[in-house]
Amino acid sequence: MTNITISVDAMGGAEAPESVMEGIASILADDVWNLTFSLFGDEDRIREAAFYHNVDISRVNIHHTTEVVLDDDKPIDALRCGKNTSMRKAVDAVKSGEAHACISGGNTGALMVMAKMVLGMIHSIKRPAIIGTFPTLKGKSVMLDLGANAECTDEMLFQFALMGYCFAKGVLNKENPSIAILNIGSEDVKGRSLEQKTASLLRQSSLNFIGYIEGHDIAEGKADVVVTDGFSGNLVLKASEGAAHMFFDIMRRACKESGLLAGIGAVLLKKALKQKFDVVNPSLSNGAMFVGIDGIVVKSHGGADGLGMKNAMKVAVQLVKSKVNSQILSELKQLEEQGIYLNIVDKIKHTSAKILGIGGK
Repeated sequence: MTNITISVDAMGGAEAPESVMEGIASILADDVWNLTFSLFGDEDRIREAAFYHNVDISRVNIHHTTEVVLDDDKPIDALRCGKNTSMRKAVDAVKSGEAHACISGGNTGALMVMAKMVLGMIHSIKRPAIIGTFPTLKGKSVMLDLGANAECTDEMLFQFALMGYCFAKGVLNKENPSIAILNIGSEDVKGRSLEQKTASLLRQSSLNFIGYIEGHDIAEGKADVVVTDGFSGNLVLKASEGAAHMFFDIMRRACKESGLLAGIGAVLLKKALKQKFDVVNPSLSNGAMFVGIDGIVVKSHGGADGLGMKNAMKVAVQLVKSKVNSQILSELKQLEEQGIYLNIVDKIKHTSAKILGIGGK
């Protein structure tokens, strides 16, 4: 693929459109993909930010919109009344083929509902999930759901595990990704009925399920794929980001307040420390995909700065180049052919039918 077009909700996020244009300026400065952008939002503000950040405007198509999805808008209201918003137009651009992927830092629930209704779902997947990469001591792992579904069923979590497995195998090049369920303890008896039922389904499959892990196990890289509901996943994500920011701030204060020798030592170590700390820099981990959607939609952190937006754009490019949805479909097909997936789904349906009294014995 010689040319990639990314559509962007230029008004989504606390710092938009300034952060969007700063990110575009940065990624175009070292662009090796021949990128172009379709931006949706307030044209005057976009052009002003583009001028300030010296963006090559020939690489940007601006589509003026006056409506914006607000953070406190209800998703269903945004879907019903937001056809002319910058968010909806960015998603529509993927549907029409104008863009290969879209990015928004706006209302997560609204973006998920719009993406699902406009683009549809991958074959056999019921609900999308937000999947993102986490830095670990062993490299990278993926975690889902990071906030799309606050309440989940065991069938949903099982499908999340399947998609996470396919994503880790296709995008992170993990040969046989290990899967774990986030829980309050690693013992088999721990957890709610949701975790217990999901674990039972995964044990019946031939996926590489290793059991439960706790929050501190994520950073240690004990699993390639960490599965949880969107409520818990979002709490872990925000807590991790907060811890990283606090650590950076403590280090900066220590260097400033510890005198001349500490300052000299900090200067000498700056390059080496930066390389190590970049691993846990939230801005460099920004950008998470709505996996399960039949199209590439990347959710940026609402408070992302220019560096964070640049990384979300890089994530979108990586997903396009890797043909991630084709890889997920291919992996799901193989699992179905092996009976790993359909057998479990049949068991879920059979159990549901017995509970409802509509079939089975």
